[in-house]
Order: sequence, then C-alpha cells, then structure tokens
Amino acid sequence: MSDPQKLVLALPKGRILDEAMPLVRAAGIEPEADFDNPKSRALRFSTNHPHIDIIRVRAFDVATFVAFGAAQIGIAGNDVLMEFDYPEIYAPLDLKIGLCRLAVAEPADLAGSDDPSRWSHIRIATKYPAITARHFSRRGVQAECIKLNGAMELAPSLGLCRRIVDLVSTGSTLKANGLVEIEHIADVSSRLIVNRAALKTRPQELSGWIERFREAADAA
Repeated sequence: MSDPQKLVLALPKGRILDEAMPLVRAAGIEPEADFDNPKSRALRFSTNHPHIDIIRVRAFDVATFVAFGAAQIGIAGNDVLMEFDYPEIYAPLDLKIGLCRLAVAEPADLAGSDDPSRWSHIRIATKYPAITARHFSRRGVQAECIKLNGAMELAPSLGLCRRIVDLVSTGSTLKANGLVEIEHIADVSSRLIVNRAALKTRPQELSGWIERFREAADAA
C-alpha cells in the first residue's frame, strides 16, 4: 500500500519528458538511475528525496492521476487539461515547454475549394472529442467526432472522414500525408499541475515545489 505521506510527481512519457526533465532536475528532484535506463519497464521511481516518488505514465493519464489524488503534482499539456477539464486540478504555472498547437486539417486538394464558414455538420477524427465538439459548437457546427488515439493523418486518405483535429508542431507529418492546416484551435504548452485537495492539506510543501519549478522555468 502506498505511503500517504509520499509526494508523487506524475510525468508524461514521450517527447515532453525530454523537455521536462531539465526543469525537474533544476527544481532539485533527481530520479534513481533506473529512470534513465531505456530497457527498464518500471513506472515508479524513487528520487533523491526519500518522501518523493516519480511515476511515468501516458501524457493523457497524468491529469487523471493528479485529479484523483493518486499523484499530488504533475506536468501536463494544456491540450489534456482542456479535454478533461477536471475541476480538481490547479495549473499555476506554464512551463513553456512542449510548444505546439491544436489545429483542424484536411487534404490539400480539398482545402483549395473548401469554405469552413459554410459548414453545418462535419465528421472529424481526433484524440480530442470534447475540445473539438466545443470548438465547432461555438460556431453552430455539429461535429461528429471519431475518437482515435493516433495515426489521425490516415483517416482522410482511407475514407474514415475528411478532416482531423490534432496537435501540430512543425507541420511535417501533415505535409507527408497530404494534409494542410485550415483552422487554429489553441496554442499548447505544458503546465505544472497540482491536486487542489492536496494543496489545501499540504500547502507549504506544494507551494514550495511550485516556486522551485517557477524558478527553474524562469531560468530556462
């Protein structure tokens, strides 16, 4: 059973982890050696602080672990925060890492003649059905969202739908699959997030770590 006094830091696997770790270390948290072992299958790691552990989970799951109190603090993109909109999460700090954007894209040969202002109903593939539905609802467009967890760019070419909503960084993946951006939804960056209940019960400890991460982000 987990030690209730442990502070658990949830970090996302993948690309963002490479950008997050310099900030984690600059804030004074150093994980055990196994954390950097590419062959390790472990998901929970001790640190140089006996009362702090790190868990490494999927980016979408960081917010869930923090919202439900399994982790007290974490790093998550604001795309994830917008999708789930957990009231239990407080996001006090933009770390200015993981910079990209959430966008609507469609095949280049369609974009030349398409007029988004005339849409009334669209079918769209995305990992972000809640954000997508809200975005189009504000324009009076009914969006039929097909939930995919990856390879969104294949959907138009295989006839699943004509448009997608996905994260875009350089745009090279879209271009390689014959797609172009036609609409910007939101800029995305990674945030330090905290469980609101934990912040109330452990205010001094968590406020201290927020400030350490703030100093690390400012220095970077």
